[in-house]
Amino acid sequence: MAQTTPNHTQTVAGWAAHDSSGKITPYIFKRRENGINDVTIKVMYCGICHTDLHHVKNDWGITMYPVVPGHEITGMITKVGSNVKNFKVGDRVGVGCSAASCLECEFCKDSQENYCDQIQFTYNGIFWDGSITYGGYSEMLVADHRYVVHVPDNLPMDAAAPLLCAGITVFTPMKDSNLLESPGKKIGVVGLGGLGHVAIKFGKAFGHHVTVISTSPSKEKEAKERLGADDFIVSTDPKQMQAGKRTLDFIVDTVSAKHSLGPLLELLKVNGTLSMVGAPDKPVELPSFPLIFGKRNVKGSIIGSMKETQEMMDVCGKHNITCNIEVIKPNQINEALDRLARNDVRYRFVIDIAGGSSSANL
Repeated sequence: MAQTTPNHTQTVAGWAAHDSSGKITPYIFKRRENGINDVTIKVMYCGICHTDLHHVKNDWGITMYPVVPGHEITGMITKVGSNVKNFKVGDRVGVGCSAASCLECEFCKDSQENYCDQIQFTYNGIFWDGSITYGGYSEMLVADHRYVVHVPDNLPMDAAAPLLCAGITVFTPMKDSNLLESPGKKIGVVGLGGLGHVAIKFGKAFGHHVTVISTSPSKEKEAKERLGADDFIVSTDPKQMQAGKRTLDFIVDTVSAKHSLGPLLELLKVNGTLSMVGAPDKPVELPSFPLIFGKRNVKGSIIGSMKETQEMMDVCGKHNITCNIEVIKPNQINEALDRLARNDVRYRFVIDIAGGSSSANL
């Protein structure tokens, strides 16, 4: 394992955390030469995901410092390898969480490479050449074309960036539950943050009745008036939770804090499904009775395949779905991470990489 290998000859300016304080500072590092299967991308925008916060602070105990975060990346292609046929210089593209997989297992061959047990991520992963991957908090990226998607022309590059993680994370469980082509269902969205606000937009675009389930009564007006939700349940209000029992066909749970699934399961109809996409660092409570007495399902989902990610981007282009964002400059990353830790963002920070200066004081 090495930070770089001999083919890493391109000097790049970026922003990295060097220890568990999580403080981001300017960082000069090397990227590989553009290979025959690669595209080189001038990074324009990069979203700030909750995963970035966990990694810079080593909350999960897996961070390899220095870490250059960022897996919600949009930019323009500046170079293409000789084997690349589906991209050309000047294309508007996106890179999400995946950087490499084995390409040989049953999941890779079935366009489910996000479940390959050798999946490597866009940052804090180990690429095929043995180097550590560095993410989108940088001015340029080299990516294997198989892990790159086209961004529809009608979508703004800044508000499209978080779709590469937040968007695909909630799109895939909806697709898996046949919600894309069967309108008229009642779905619940637990947690109104970066993932939850996109889930509402998808739910409405697919023709469903959407209920937001949140601990924050103050979010009801925005959920309904700005994002288009039909109903709102305050999960700490026993009367509202009781009134909502057995009303929902499907729930996507985006909450990353420890919580009990029992009360949420009671909101599902018989045979209903709860899909978990949040990643609490402590085990959640899963009582047996709501499962047994309602024949309910609890399942997980992680991002999506590249095929699904392109499908999701195309759907967003068709329905004009983007994320509600707050654009920041690179010298505001630390402030943004602090605010994200307090849930003080509506609903995703996006770094203006191309507009910022690599010599910015952090």
